[in-house]
Amino acid sequence: MNKKGIAVLGSTGSIGTQTLDVVRAFPDRFDIVVLTCGSNATLLVEQALEFLPQAVVVIDEAQFEFVKVKLSHTAIAVYSGMQALEEVVQFEEIDVVLNAIVGAAGLRPTIKAIENGKDIALANKETLVVAGELVMGLASQHQVQMLPVDSEHSAIFQCLAGEETNPIEKIYITASGGPFRGKDRSFLASVTKEHALKHPNWVMGAKITIDSASLMNKGLEVIEAKWLFDLEVDQVDVIVHPQSIVHSLVQFQDGSIKAQLGVPDMKLPIQYALSYPHRLENNFERFNFLDYPQLTFEKPDLHTFRNLALAYDSLRKGGNRPCVLNAANEIVVDAFLKDKISFLGMSDVIETVLEKVNYLARPSLDDYIECDYAARRIAEEIIN
Repeated sequence: MNKKGIAVLGSTGSIGTQTLDVVRAFPDRFDIVVLTCGSNATLLVEQALEFLPQAVVVIDEAQFEFVKVKLSHTAIAVYSGMQALEEVVQFEEIDVVLNAIVGAAGLRPTIKAIENGKDIALANKETLVVAGELVMGLASQHQVQMLPVDSEHSAIFQCLAGEETNPIEKIYITASGGPFRGKDRSFLASVTKEHALKHPNWVMGAKITIDSASLMNKGLEVIEAKWLFDLEVDQVDVIVHPQSIVHSLVQFQDGSIKAQLGVPDMKLPIQYALSYPHRLENNFERFNFLDYPQLTFEKPDLHTFRNLALAYDSLRKGGNRPCVLNAANEIVVDAFLKDKISFLGMSDVIETVLEKVNYLARPSLDDYIECDYAARRIAEEIIN
């Protein structure tokens, strides 16, 4: 059996390191061709010395010399900067590009990989939030597979296996509710980043953990699901499920519902995306029903957690609105993590930015990039 050549974009982050755990467990199945990171050069070097890829990229150009010197005794090519990401994903030996970059920065390398016929294992939901119509159109044109890595989208993808001829009536994306489930706005007015970074079920990077606490993560997932599975807005529902065991559900036109269950562990959806269409035997923790005698479900509170409502509004309006929403959110989350803005202030800024950036119904890639820039600039001005 030929090994699959894998490029891991964002190999030093939470998803990236877990991807390498999966690859480590199946050395006869997967071969690491490219590793990239933002600025964690020390870990990138460690990973490169273990997996011996063809090339590594460190986005932070100040770290380039450090990485180059550390890997000078190997045959590994070392690159730096954003442009290099778009070049390395074109390597002939790559079969699947796993994109675990945080934020809109993941868009361009995804597009370049698709144009070069690479399947995409997508953990960077912002790619489809910013430019879903454009990206899915390219994927169809170049006949590449978009393999979801998010646990919720992987669940839907798994539920749809073998159902190609059966129309979807509705999908339900589950949300844990984050650390502030059941709290009201008066409580949220005084929460700190330390409170928000304590997720009850998942261990994730800081950005996605804050998004989870504000329910923006669920809003971004709704937008991603619409494009991944070619759905109307009203076919995508969010339901709060505090135990995080049911990862999402699909309802078909006969009323039957399929769900995918498992313990909260990102390695399973990562493995499924890399090994698809096969399921590989592993030793991951198994779900035991007796450990969870009750699985509960409730409605999300759109009044308290306005980000989810803003995401739905942006998706309904379409065009460049989700792109603007995402860009503004990236800025406010960064500001919240630096104690420059309150938790509730994040939604206020996003809403103002959505009002201020001109609406474009059918944006080009250049339009998306300009809107992304404009939204960030306006958000920063409001915060400062």
